[in-house]
Amino acid sequence: MKAEAKFKATDWALVLGASSGFGGATAIELARHGMNIIGVHLDRQATMPAVQHVIKDISKAGAKSMFYNINAADSIKRNETLDDISERLADNAGNNVRVVIHSLAFGTLKPFIAKKLEEAITQAQMEMTLDVMAHSLVYWVQGLIARNLLRKGGRIFGLTSSGGRTAIPFYGAVSAAKASLEAHIRQLALELGPMGITANAIMAGVTDTPALRKIPNATKMLEVAKHKNPHGRLTTPEDVARAIVLLSEEGASWVSGNVIGVDGAEDVVSYIG
Repeated sequence: MKAEAKFKATDWALVLGASSGFGGATAIELARHGMNIIGVHLDRQATMPAVQHVIKDISKAGAKSMFYNINAADSIKRNETLDDISERLADNAGNNVRVVIHSLAFGTLKPFIAKKLEEAITQAQMEMTLDVMAHSLVYWVQGLIARNLLRKGGRIFGLTSSGGRTAIPFYGAVSAAKASLEAHIRQLALELGPMGITANAIMAGVTDTPALRKIPNATKMLEVAKHKNPHGRLTTPEDVARAIVLLSEEGASWVSGNVIGVDGAEDVVSYIG
């Protein structure tokens, strides 16, 4: 269903991690408000139906879409994709990327310390987790700026979590990636501010997504979060998507360099009765 148009017909959103969870929900919500979608995802045949569902909903909303099934952390694939986007948008005068969303959730969930070294996280796994879930944002933004695709009025959002500043079993590498992502957002806000581009991290509450389900004891995490949330429920991908739509509007041009909680006040509640 198409909602009130908030964006121009020439506006595009680049969604890294567009096939499900926060990325998929945000792609659909932005499309409902008139924004076209460039989706980057990495899916095999078994999970492609979820991608097709997102594309179908974008089309139903009346928006255009381009989807790329690639490894977003592969430098060659990244540059090939950016070149293709640049070429395709150049054919339509005035088209440019207005919003960038980094919602890549692919990392290693292993302890730092184990009695057997082979059971602990390796250097390669640590580096891969930070590269995919944090550093890749910088490289995509660099590529967009170099091709003049991201201009004044642009918005950059990185999906983080409270796990970026707390310790959770098996979550160490992902926690480091989230903390690094927040640091990258601050630096991008500083360096892109003179260009009229904002950057913010979105700290979602505990959400029942495929990525969260991979964390050991995820069911317990969901139970605790629901119990302590003042609203008596978990955060949903749609909650986050609606917040990003608001922050993508013209009126949010002075909001930059922040970690913005979208969790119904879950994170500020420490006592569970």
